[in-house]
Amino acid sequence: MSIERPKIETIGFGFEPAGGAYHFVVTIPPGDEGTVVVAEHFVYGESVEEAAARARFSDTPQEIVARPPRAKVELSVYKWQRVAEEVRSEFNRRLLGRAQKRAAWKSGENRLAPHLGKELVLLLWAVEDANPGDIPNAVANWQGLVPEERWWLYTTTNAATGHVSEGRGRGWRRAIQIAFTENPVTGQTYFDRNSVADSKNGYSTNGSSPAKSRRGKHKRTADDDTQPALLNMNEERTES
Repeated sequence: MSIERPKIETIGFGFEPAGGAYHFVVTIPPGDEGTVVVAEHFVYGESVEEAAARARFSDTPQEIVARPPRAKVELSVYKWQRVAEEVRSEFNRRLLGRAQKRAAWKSGENRLAPHLGKELVLLLWAVEDANPGDIPNAVANWQGLVPEERWWLYTTTNAATGHVSEGRGRGWRRAIQIAFTENPVTGQTYFDRNSVADSKNGYSTNGSSPAKSRRGKHKRTADDDTQPALLNMNEERTES
């Protein structure tokens, strides 16, 4: 007899206010024009001033400093629409696995749990300046990484070039775009070794559409290791 796990109260894509105020917000304009902005937020349900005052009088040290939201990436609605559905499906699959409710993108503010927000920002950094024709490669390569790899890449990139505009197209931010978009998902890559076709949704492993990776069975090998490739690109840019 299976025991049903209790549902966790969340907002949007897995954001749990009871577990902490830090989260990400995706702001989507109505219609097909405008700019999508993803920002990290440090307070919820109160102003920054109120949160800062409460922290000063708290007996418990605060892990997250109260500060205004920080935009991390912005891109056109057109490019957002090229990745939104794949991201939604990926995140909802994992939310259901944690007994959390599914979510959908809507116009206005969309809140995300910190770990999902970081993964999304990583993908958007890869496509913000990419040719639209290369976006399927970026999505497929992003899908080929396990969450821990995405978190590591986000943290490393954010530390060096995480500003929404000042870091754009530079250093690790540029390396992420190259690694995700200029490595076609064809031949002996992640998806020939580790993914399965999803005929129901029209996806295949031939590189023409983002493939569904075999979740939980992904094994990395020396020739598909993203981290060394990024390090090599970073070294080359430094030397030049």
